[in-house]
Amino acid sequence: MDSPRAARLVQAVLRCYPARWRRRHGEEAAELAALLIRDGTPAGSIAWSYLVGAAREWLTPRPGRRLSTAACALLVAAGSVGVSAGVLASTVPARAAITSPPHGPARCRPGPPEPVPGLIPALGHPRVISSEAGHGRSC
Repeated sequence: MDSPRAARLVQAVLRCYPARWRRRHGEEAAELAALLIRDGTPAGSIAWSYLVGAAREWLTPRPGRRLSTAACALLVAAGSVGVSAGVLASTVPARAAITSPPHGPARCRPGPPEPVPGLIPALGHPRVISSEAGHGRSC
């Protein structure tokens, strides 16, 4: 195999590597291939070796990628917990706040009757407790 044809074959196979690998090792790999071809190593053997290396480089996960995947999974899990907690907190009824003074004396509404022993108390009837301004009394 002549030298220009062998060089083109090696250059074509080197383009199979990921760009990050080519930026770091491309020139050195091309020089090494040229030296091996000059010493008598068949260009097809070098191309095959580089092709297998390119496949291995594409298929082998990088350590940084594993870390970023794990970090992303942790962020998704933390976000899910936060959203779940927010949904649960929003299901609790809010208590109304009085921002203006009452008009006239406070009036109390009676709550449900006191539970009778042996009976199940009624659910869903909160007892309203109010205090008059300045008196500190509750109904």
